[in-house]
Parts: sequence; structure tokens; C-alpha cells
Amino acid sequence: MSDGKTIDQVAERLARRTPPRLAGRVRGVSDKGIAWLFIAPTILLLLAINIFPLIWTVQLSFTNYKANRAVRGYEYIGLRNYERVLTDSDIWQTLQVTAHFLCWTMALQVLIGFSLAWLINKQFKNHGFWTTVILLPMMLSPAVVGNFWTFLYQPQIGLFNYIVSFFTGVDPSSFDMIGSVNLAPWAIIIVDTWMWTPYIMLICLAGLRSIPDYIYEAAEVDRASKWRQFWSITLPMVLPFLMLAVLFRAIENFKMFDLVVELTSGGPGSITELASINLKREAFEKWRTGYSSAFAVILFVTVFGAANIYVKALNKVKQR
Repeated sequence: MSDGKTIDQVAERLARRTPPRLAGRVRGVSDKGIAWLFIAPTILLLLAINIFPLIWTVQLSFTNYKANRAVRGYEYIGLRNYERVLTDSDIWQTLQVTAHFLCWTMALQVLIGFSLAWLINKQFKNHGFWTTVILLPMMLSPAVVGNFWTFLYQPQIGLFNYIVSFFTGVDPSSFDMIGSVNLAPWAIIIVDTWMWTPYIMLICLAGLRSIPDYIYEAAEVDRASKWRQFWSITLPMVLPFLMLAVLFRAIENFKMFDLVVELTSGGPGSITELASINLKREAFEKWRTGYSSAFAVILFVTVFGAANIYVKALNKVKQR
């Protein structure tokens, strides 16, 4: 500069000329304004998509509202919808079907997913290629997967029946996976396990590769067997990852809808009618909006409470 002053000196002089209280206030307002500029749209979107429908659903659950008769109005009936839901045998049957589906899919996906992660972690030849192949099912749309497996389950031309026939010797046309009362639940369990086991595998693989090698080296120095290393090192350190994967998948499976609709539509009869399908039928086929709202609130409280208990258990495992 012409007078020999540096930029830092000029900035310092300008700062001294500005009253401290005014400068701090201007800077504070500017920072907060920028922060709210980025945060406010997200908050408004969350309120519009999540909070408002939830509050409205709770309100409707205390009424006899029917969406196809909105012009006639509705009246508040207190807890009558909740009483009807909790005493409805069909609802309890639906919850039993959902629990059966949830337990078996979680058990199979954890067992197979962890086993696949264990094998891939060995980094055998072409393990990257096989990892990509295994991950392909979870990249597909549930509607596409449902239609794909519907053809595989066809009694006359379905490839699945011929594979089963090859190992068991049973006539492939003698059983129908999605039309049999005994086999239809297992048909859905098989498809969901095929589709989402790679998700469990991926999280378990991340957990396995996060274990430092020196821990295993120290165990080998102490002459610990492979089985002992698995129970004392591998499983405890991967357990938080595995529990987190189970939490995510359990919540998703509890509200499973599109895959089951594509495969069985809840049939035959109501043997594969999950809670989400029953809720949709009550709300949009029978138009019992108030009743279905009460059912939705009960499901939300159940899942929210179970998830909170599970997260507390997960935190205890992490602290060990």
C-alpha cells in the first residue's frame, strides 16, 4: 500500500473504531441468520411431513371419522376406538402373523448375514466381485423383487419348485408356495431374507474390519484357540454393529407392505396379512378412518417403546 500500512493493520484500526457491543451484536445476528436460513426449511419440512400427520392421526383416533363421508362430519367418541382395537381378535391374529414374520426373518438374516461377512472378511480370491454380487438383491425395488419371485414360485414353470424337487424328489407341481396356507408365510420369509441379508452382512463386515489385528496377535501369543478368539474377541466387538443392524431391519420389517402385497396380498385368506396390510384395508377399503388411526397410534407407541428399550440395551453393550 502507498502509506506502508499492511492489510492487518488497517483491519485492526477499523475494528477499534467499531463499538464492541455493536460489533458483537452484528456478528451474532449474522451467524444466527445464516444458521436459521439453512435449518428452517428442514424443520418446516419435518413438521409438515411427520409432526402434523402424527398429531392429526392422534386426533382422529378419538373420533368416528370416515374419509369417504367427510362432508357429514364426525363426533368425538373418546377411547372407544382403542377399546375396539385391543379387543379385536382379527387384530391380534394380524400381530401374531407380524411377530412370526419378524422373528424368523431376523433370525435367518442375522445368521446368514454374519456368516457371509465372516467369509468375505477372510479376503479370499475375487472376494470383491462376490461381495458386489451378494449386495445386488438389496439394490432392487421391493415391487420388482415381489414380481420376480412370484414367477419363481409358480407351480408349473417356477424355477424354485424345480430346485426344491431336485433335492427332495417331490413333484414340483404338487405344492404352491404362495397359494398354500402352510407355505405362504415361509415364501415371504425366504424372499425378505434373500433381499435384506446383504444389509446385515455389510454392517457386520464393517464391524469385523474395525477390529485391530494386534488383538488377534496378542491372543495367538497367549495360545488362544480360534473358537476362543471368536467368543472373546470377534463376537463382543461386532455385537454393537449387529444389534444396530437388527434394530434398523426390525423397524423396517414391522411396517413391511409392498413386498407382501406383490407376493400374496395378505392371502391365502389372512395367513400373511401383516399389521401394515390390515391397517391399509381398515383405512382405505373399509374406510374406518378413526378406527385405523387408533390402530396406527397403538403400533407407533409399540414400536417406539420397544425401540427405546432396545437402544438402552445397545448402549449398555457399547459401554462394556
